[in-house]
Amino acid sequence: MSFTLVGPVSDVAKGTAIQVELDDVEIAVVHADDGNFYAVRDECSHAAVALSEGEVDGCTLECWLHGSRFDLRTGVPSGLPATEPVATFPVEIRDGDIYVSTEPSNGVMP
Repeated sequence: MSFTLVGPVSDVAKGTAIQVELDDVEIAVVHADDGNFYAVRDECSHAAVALSEGEVDGCTLECWLHGSRFDLRTGVPSGLPATEPVATFPVEIRDGDIYVSTEPSNGVMP
């Protein structure tokens, strides 16, 4: 599995998300409230809008348009109207930098 450098951890404040594009896939990199970094497909499975513009709450990311919430660890929605999961991607922190793989870790294709 290969990982791509996204940038320094200081670029993503705790409780926020940024959008990056890796291998033509838009990915939301999230610094969750638990202090960990997560990466999910930056598109709500319900309305095709950017999840990176939503709110981080604990280990969930809420879509700003209709309020669907996705577990950052599994990609599974925890609230309607979304019923399909979003792809999640492995994240590694190395020497203060964020690296993300574009191979989904939950079996959902981006």
